[in-house]
Amino acid sequence: MKNVFLYILLLISTFGHAQDSKLWKGYFSYNAIKDISESTTQIYAAAENAYFKRNLTTNEISKISTIDGLSGQNITQIYHSETYKKTLIGHADGLIIIVNDLDGSMLNVVDILNKPSVPPNKKRINHFMEYNGKIYISTDFGISVYDLNLSEFGDTYFIGPGGSNVEIFQTTIYNGFIYAVANGYGLLKAVVTNPNLIDFNQWTNISSGSWLSIQATNTELVAVSLSGSIYKLISDNPNLITSYPQVPLDMRHNGNHLIVTTQNNIYAYNESLTEILHITNIPNITANFNCATVISDKIYIGTQGNGIFTTLLNNPTVFENITPNGPDRNKLFAVQSFSNGLWAVYGDYNVTYNPYPLDSYGVSKYDSNNSWTSTPYQDLFGAKSISRVIVNPKNENQVFFSSYYSGLLKFENNIPTTIFNTSNSSLQTIAGQVPDDIRINGSAFDKDGNLWVTNSLVNKGLHVLKTDGQWQGFPLTSLVDPLSTAYGRLAIDKNGTKWVCAFYEGLVGFNEKYGNKCLTIREGQDEGNLPTYDVRAVAVDNKNKLWIGTTSGLRILQNVDSFLTQNELTTNSIIILEDDLAQELLYAQFITDIVVDGANNKWISTAGAGLFYISSDGQKTFNIFTKENSPLPSNTIMDIDINVLTGEVFIATEAGMVSFRGTATNGAENFENVIVYPNPVRPEYSGSVFVTGLMDKANVKITDIEGNLVHEEISEGGTIIWDTKAFGKYKVASGVYMIFLSSDDGAETKVKKVMIVR
Repeated sequence: MKNVFLYILLLISTFGHAQDSKLWKGYFSYNAIKDISESTTQIYAAAENAYFKRNLTTNEISKISTIDGLSGQNITQIYHSETYKKTLIGHADGLIIIVNDLDGSMLNVVDILNKPSVPPNKKRINHFMEYNGKIYISTDFGISVYDLNLSEFGDTYFIGPGGSNVEIFQTTIYNGFIYAVANGYGLLKAVVTNPNLIDFNQWTNISSGSWLSIQATNTELVAVSLSGSIYKLISDNPNLITSYPQVPLDMRHNGNHLIVTTQNNIYAYNESLTEILHITNIPNITANFNCATVISDKIYIGTQGNGIFTTLLNNPTVFENITPNGPDRNKLFAVQSFSNGLWAVYGDYNVTYNPYPLDSYGVSKYDSNNSWTSTPYQDLFGAKSISRVIVNPKNENQVFFSSYYSGLLKFENNIPTTIFNTSNSSLQTIAGQVPDDIRINGSAFDKDGNLWVTNSLVNKGLHVLKTDGQWQGFPLTSLVDPLSTAYGRLAIDKNGTKWVCAFYEGLVGFNEKYGNKCLTIREGQDEGNLPTYDVRAVAVDNKNKLWIGTTSGLRILQNVDSFLTQNELTTNSIIILEDDLAQELLYAQFITDIVVDGANNKWISTAGAGLFYISSDGQKTFNIFTKENSPLPSNTIMDIDINVLTGEVFIATEAGMVSFRGTATNGAENFENVIVYPNPVRPEYSGSVFVTGLMDKANVKITDIEGNLVHEEISEGGTIIWDTKAFGKYKVASGVYMIFLSSDDGAETKVKKVMIVR
């Protein structure tokens, strides 16, 4: 048994996220640059919660995200140590991740994050400075020292008045002294070799007032004030060099250049502090700058929303964008897959369906070539706050975008062609609004190819664009107050009944073929048994059950046919047994979306609790994916969609999009690409194990290391799910488990392993 656990530990160190990444894929935006760092051959650029590095010789790009083990938290700083071949990622919550660039391994340094003596909102990482093998970490509470050689923390300097916490913006080393910028307290210095720097009395205040940055060049010491002026410190006395029209956001020294960045200006100085470069704009791009650095003969500029640009230092006329291809933003509000790609939109509304302040974002398309293309807002006929997108299943070149302010936007062959509003459709504007405020949201195609959309806060809340181009609007007569009702998602069942999520009205069913019949399912035993009036998600499964997601839990309408024969509809909760106790599935959870896969299993997303993957009847929870146990960058999920051909589940969160290779997949031709996930199964993971890449009708046997059978089944398609129980009775113990695979004719066989650590 001892040897088994040694083997487990060896496998844990070998696998980890490398196994995860075979089933998970990241679709992150790298446009919002937070910080940059460099070596002589590479540039490192941190975006909101991921980073990339680009080899300046080969132009090869490597993207590092939650798929590779990053936390998904907000990044504030990045620093590359060429001496130690390590990259440090600092976060707003104090977490530091140290990446070994030689093997890609990651070390989560949580000392600051978990520091009990510092308030949680005072742990932000503001700056990294390397000196003699140590990293001086500027934080919102002081300076922490980390030894890169020993991989451990040393002292922490609380150098505010009386040894109190003080926000440190930046540190630098000059002539044997360490200098620090203390917010609102001034410029401080101390002898860097002083062994007692934890004593605040060892630090001298050389200049009071409000300072932002301090940086040593090869020959000078330079500081920037909060008022936007740059000074050279001579014998610690500030001497004005110049003042800027904007307050600098970043100052750094690299090679023989000092670079100062403001929102709309980049200044570069030589060692004599003579200005040699001033960039005010990037041609044909409206970009706000955030930081910049110089490597060799080029300057690299990080922007707040357009990625990284580079140009020649001595001839800044041609700018190249070297940012990895990706979506425009990390906060995708809605996605829609099609046979070989996906559309994404970024406009939104708040929890009460208020779109203000209005968004002016473009839309993006991802294709099978792993390439993203964007259509800018300027080409969208003024369509603001685009909240939904739907692809015509009978013609994938036709795509419709719901604007929650401007109407319905139509694309043909990737080109915006028409905006439908009050002038050319039955769509209605909110009464008295000038200009028109046309709030289109949920959309769905019926089996005849007609497109149905919801229209909020108006008399006729449901409209159809027929295949002949004609429009028609319908009032939802069962509502208490249509003029005050906002609508969410929309689903259509086999009978043509439209199921509309209505804010504080419940769920509305409507069918024009049955005399415009309209029924509403509401809260309360006598009104429909919803847990709340606020319905956010609705889906019809393969057995004609209606799954209803609310802001306070889940309900099921057992058969959609009941709408045709009854005038009152009642839903039920799903009761499951957990630890022999009866519980309501997804009790009180804020459900944001429900999607049914090819096996009739359900993917249910939430606002704060991650993604639930459950069986067709809801009695079995296969997995609960969270940011703590998977590459999800956030537990708040905005939208999900499944590519029905590949089984890829796209998961759009508030902090970026990832995908998971789902279970409703076709069988493979052989066992060459079988993947077991997660592997290892760690103690904090409570979900099931996926074995994917199987041949259809494959025989799967799972045994312990001694050969005792614990699970057996025949695959339906390319994936099976094991709940890590011995024939469903009890969870198996820690150990290595063998997975024996054979095709239905016995001609193909394969053996895989999975380790479980309880």
